[in-house]
Amino acid sequence: MGSGANRPGVESAARASGGEAAPDLLAPGAVPSTPDDRSESQADVVVRVLIGPADSGGREARTFTADAIVLATGAHDRTLPFPGWHLPGVFSAGAAQALAKGERIAVGRRAVVAGAGPFLLPVAQSLTAAGAHVVGVFEAARPAALARGWLPEPWRLLAAARKGTELAGYVTHHLVRRVPYRLGRAVVEARGDGRVEEVVTARLGPDWAPVPGTERTLAADAVCVSHGFTPRLELPIAAGCAIGPDRFVTVDGDQRTSVPGVYAAGEITGIGGVDAALVEGRIAGRSAAGGEPDPADRRRRRATTDFARRIDAAHGIRPGWTSWLRDDTVVCRCEEVPYGRLRDTAEATDQTSLRSVKLTTRAGLGICQARMCGRTVEDLTGAGAARAEDTTDRRPLAAPIRLGDLAGLDTTCGKDTHV
Repeated sequence: MGSGANRPGVESAARASGGEAAPDLLAPGAVPSTPDDRSESQADVVVRVLIGPADSGGREARTFTADAIVLATGAHDRTLPFPGWHLPGVFSAGAAQALAKGERIAVGRRAVVAGAGPFLLPVAQSLTAAGAHVVGVFEAARPAALARGWLPEPWRLLAAARKGTELAGYVTHHLVRRVPYRLGRAVVEARGDGRVEEVVTARLGPDWAPVPGTERTLAADAVCVSHGFTPRLELPIAAGCAIGPDRFVTVDGDQRTSVPGVYAAGEITGIGGVDAALVEGRIAGRSAAGGEPDPADRRRRRATTDFARRIDAAHGIRPGWTSWLRDDTVVCRCEEVPYGRLRDTAEATDQTSLRSVKLTTRAGLGICQARMCGRTVEDLTGAGAARAEDTTDRRPLAAPIRLGDLAGLDTTCGKDTHV
């Protein structure tokens, strides 16, 4: 499965004297420096970065000390596992869209788009534009859930009227291309000899448990799946930012986090789409630069916050999805840990610590460092629920780096040094 793509939004930026842009910036950590004799609001933020192509050796290591920093690291697709999801031909929806839009490459000739959320619509459109035949779009949310999420207080949606125009465009595209759109159905299995050849869909109950006898088999050579998005929280956590019970960075009206000098915008504060990311980025940028945000942006932010809440209410993951798993269903793709072994080991060891579960099962210890399976491992085992800080979002490095690069990092930085 292709790696999840970051959602559209704003890039991270720091206010510093003399700093130059680094588009391939990879930040292994961010920590607030000691305020020394300055006031808390004047404390600097230290960021250590590696500049250069990802996964390459010998990248340039630099340390930046800034008065303020805006974190906008985005999110990646969350994909719930199902039997056969490890087969070649299963992609995250974000990866499939990135290939279709950026490279004009269709991930298959007969593609199925499945999961939950409005993101499924532009993915299907991008695939057909790249030459694929989209067999169907399968939205797990049932009509009743969509009504509960989108219909209350409809006048509030007027502030997001542009979204209505966008939706109309997707609907028109689906009608012209005759792309079926099914509510309350999900891909519950992918089959094939060496790669995906067919998928099984089933109608879901209110809790997303498959309804027996409703299975349908479709021929397909590509499956593009997204069940929402997981915010990339490595840098906010490394900086000491408070994370709310909803697993997003807590910010105030000016996008300030709990750490002086650190601001956050985009998907790490809530999944609201590109419009929310852009308006939050403008607010955070003005605030970080010492200015006053535009009142119009504040109003737009309230509208996008309401939009994000509706997405979660209508398309949020329901617990019954676990019933489509089998004992041999791979949960952690990197370490090839099946559901049966994960469940049985967690039960036999009676673990409540997420770290212990990872060490005893190896789930989440692969190259992606639980970015793809972390939330799923937590849900399936209940590990980490006892302590709010015991989550798979806590990683000492924001991106995988080579040991040689890690050893060469400058770990000293003068408190009064500004880059």
